[in-house]
This record gives sequence, structure tokens and C-alpha cells, in this order.
Amino acid sequence: MKKNFRRSDSALVLICLISILAGCAKTTPPPETYTYIPPQVGGRQRYAPPAKVPATQRPYTINGHTYYPLPSAEGFVEEGYASWYGPNFHGKPTACGETYNMYDISAAHKILPINTYVRVTNLENGKEVIARINDRGPFVKDRIIDLSYGTAKILSIVGTGTARVRVEALGEGSVTSGGVIKFKKHPDFKKGVFYVQVGAFLDQANALNMKRRLEGTYKDVTITTGMVGGQVFYRVQIFAANDYNEAKIFEAKASRTITPGAFVVAR
Repeated sequence: MKKNFRRSDSALVLICLISILAGCAKTTPPPETYTYIPPQVGGRQRYAPPAKVPATQRPYTINGHTYYPLPSAEGFVEEGYASWYGPNFHGKPTACGETYNMYDISAAHKILPINTYVRVTNLENGKEVIARINDRGPFVKDRIIDLSYGTAKILSIVGTGTARVRVEALGEGSVTSGGVIKFKKHPDFKKGVFYVQVGAFLDQANALNMKRRLEGTYKDVTITTGMVGGQVFYRVQIFAANDYNEAKIFEAKASRTITPGAFVVAR
């Protein structure tokens, strides 16, 4: 009995030792949302917890479709139909927690960051306005932006209900370390880097041919890419000016001499 006891005791010690060695050899992977921090010489591995992401930047699902908000509004331009929303939503919370005021100059967009300032141009009458994105929507087919009553009134869309517009992202507010968005009350978007887009092609070779032709006249001609409807478009753009008003003059000239429908892009 004494001999058996010692053998069992030795086996138990061996099992514990194997367990300890196995634990040293294997590292339990951290959650994927954690960020790996390289250790100092002789130090241990560390993982930082994920940064706080504002609720309005998280994916969300409406009517079975999941939307993924863009991390940045830089370079965002799109054309499509705008609508407006008013009395049925007046006084109710917006996606960012504000109380919706239909008379304010604001708008709703499905994926642009909240507090993005956008220039909305009514392509049917040429009127334009700068509005702040403070809500999500519209969740209606073939609509790209939902305007407040105040915004729609400036663009003369209230009567018709909808209109074809161009939406250009100009800038966005900043998020503090506490996850609170700091609003820009009086942003100045007249100064910056402005290009005029004169062509968009599915075939890269066509974009390159246009770029080569234009380089004989203009110094700064670039090609940028963008996804539309799951397809890559090659966009030919010419540097216009560092002042928005000057860029609009160049836009008009480009529409006459290069291609109808040329438009300003802010970078």
C-alpha cells in the first residue's frame, strides 16, 4: 500500500508539471478587437482594449439590410435623389441623440459620419446649401439623402418632394477622448484644395487616355478610384484652386470646354 501511494503521488506531480509547462508554451489569443502592443526587451506581451467607438459609427441593420458607416468623409461625392422629412419627426430624437428640428439646416445620410458638413446642390435649379449630417436615412430605394424642411426649402424641394442632387462632403466634427462629438459651429469651407472632376470610366485605359490629353493643357491632372454599385470607377480630376469660388469658375469653364457636367470636388 505504501509503494502504491508513492507511485500515485509521483504521477500526480508529473501531471501537474506537464500542465504548468503546457501553460507556459501556449498563449491564449486575446479577443480580435484588442490591439497588440509590442513588448519591451524582456517584457511580456500586452493587449490594449479597443478604443471607444461612437454608437453612430457602428454597423446597424434596417429592414434586413446592414449599413456600415464610413470611418471618414474625405473625398466623398455622390449624385442621386434627395427627399425631405418634417412634421412626423419634428421634436423626436435623431440618430445622434439630438432633438430633430425640421427648421434647422440639417440632413440624414445612411453612411456618412455624424457631424459631416455636406454641400448639397440641386441639379435641377443650381441652388446649393451647406448642411450638417445629424441623422440616419433615408431608407427608401433610390434616395441618397434626407433633408430637413429648412434645408429642402432653401433648395426649393419642398413642393416637389424630391429632386436630383449632388452631395459633396466638406469636413466633419471631431470626437473627444470621452466619445463626445465636438461640433463645428462656424466652419469655413471656402478655403481648401479643390479639383474639378471631368470624367469617370469603368475602363482604366480610357481614364489614362483622357489624363494624357489634358496634361498638355493643365499641370495637375490626377486619377482617383471609387466604388459605385460594386464597380470600380476611375475618376479624372483637374486641380482647380485653393478657393471655392475660383474653383466654381473653373468648373463652369471645364463644363464648356472639356465635358458637360464637370463638378468641383473638395479634398
